[in-house]
Amino acid sequence: MKIPEQPLGPKILRYSITTLIVFASIWSASGLEITPERFLTAPTKIWQLVSQLFPLDLSSEAINRIVPKVGESLFIAWAGTVIGAIFSFPISFLAANNVSINFVSRITKQVLNVIRAFPELILAFVFLPITGLGPLTGTLAVGIHSIGTLGKLSSEVIEGINPGPLESIKSSGGSKINELLFGVVPQIMPTVTSYWLYRFEINLRASAVLGVVGAGGVGAELINQLRFRDFPRAGTVLVVTILMVLTVDTISAAIRRRIIKGREIKI
Repeated sequence: MKIPEQPLGPKILRYSITTLIVFASIWSASGLEITPERFLTAPTKIWQLVSQLFPLDLSSEAINRIVPKVGESLFIAWAGTVIGAIFSFPISFLAANNVSINFVSRITKQVLNVIRAFPELILAFVFLPITGLGPLTGTLAVGIHSIGTLGKLSSEVIEGINPGPLESIKSSGGSKINELLFGVVPQIMPTVTSYWLYRFEINLRASAVLGVVGAGGVGAELINQLRFRDFPRAGTVLVVTILMVLTVDTISAAIRRRIIKGREIKI
C-alpha cells in the first residue's frame, strides 16, 4: 500500500521552524562566548572547587551558625507562600473571565503579569532601602512575586471548572456569593492547594538565593564563607541546604499527590 505524501506546506513550515531554532541556538551560544576551551577545562575546574568543599566543617560552631540561617530560609519561604496564597485567592476570582466582568478580568490579569515580570531579586532590591537588611525584605519579595504567580494559576483553574454546579445553584435561587462558595471553591481547592505547596518549594529555593543580597536566609552565610575562602564550611552550608530542600520537596510532593489523587501519603 502506497503511503500518501504529506503536503508541501507543513513540511516547509516544519523545516523552517527547525532551522530557526538551530540558528537561534548558535546565535545565543556566540553571544555567551562559549568556546571549546571552556568546555574542556570546565570539568577540571569543577573538580578543583568540589574537592575544596570536603571534608565538611561539622564543628559545633559551624552547625550553630548554619542551622539558624537554614531555618530562616524556611521561615521566609513559608511566610512568603502564606502571603501569596491569602492575597492571590480573591484576586484570582477577579482575573477569571467566567466569574468576573470582562474588563475587570483583563485589568486584573495585566496587573498579575506586571507583578510576575519582577523576579524576587529585583523586588528584594526595591524593598532593601525601605525595610533594610534581613528576613523581612526576603519575605516581602517572595510573597509579592507569589501573588502574581499563584493568582494567574488559580484564575486558570477557575476558568476550567464545570459550569453545571453554578447553573444548578443559580436556578435554585442562589446568589452570586453562593455560586462562588458552593459551586466554584469546592471544585478548585484541591488543585489550588497543590499549587500553594508547589510554590512553597519554589520559594524555598528563592529564599536561599535572596540571602546573597542581604535579604535574609542561608545565602548570606554561603557568601560570607566563600568570601573568606572557608570552603569546608561553605560545603557544609551547601549540603545542609540541599538536604533541607530535598526533604521539603519530598514531603510536599507526597501531600500534593494525596490532595489531587486521594492516595495514601507515602514518603
